[in-house]
Amino acid sequence: MPFRRLGKKKRMELEKIRGLSDEELKSEEAKAAEQLFRIRFAKSLGKQEGAGKIRGLKLDIARMKTIARERATESVRETAAAGKA
Repeated sequence: MPFRRLGKKKRMELEKIRGLSDEELKSEEAKAAEQLFRIRFAKSLGKQEGAGKIRGLKLDIARMKTIARERATESVRETAAAGKA
């Protein structure tokens, strides 16, 4: 399955996220999740302010989780390779 081509803005955003340390990545993910919660809560109360940001926040959280998972699997592979050598 071919990868979807990312626009320049998304590519820059990915590079920014990849540049974060593990702690910074967790912190940014928590901030985005908190912001998403607050927007959803406000939306349930009938306020429409920020409702358009929901999709973007969900995508950002998914990107951060994906990069965290990539790092975790990479470290497991390195540990396994070091154990076999």
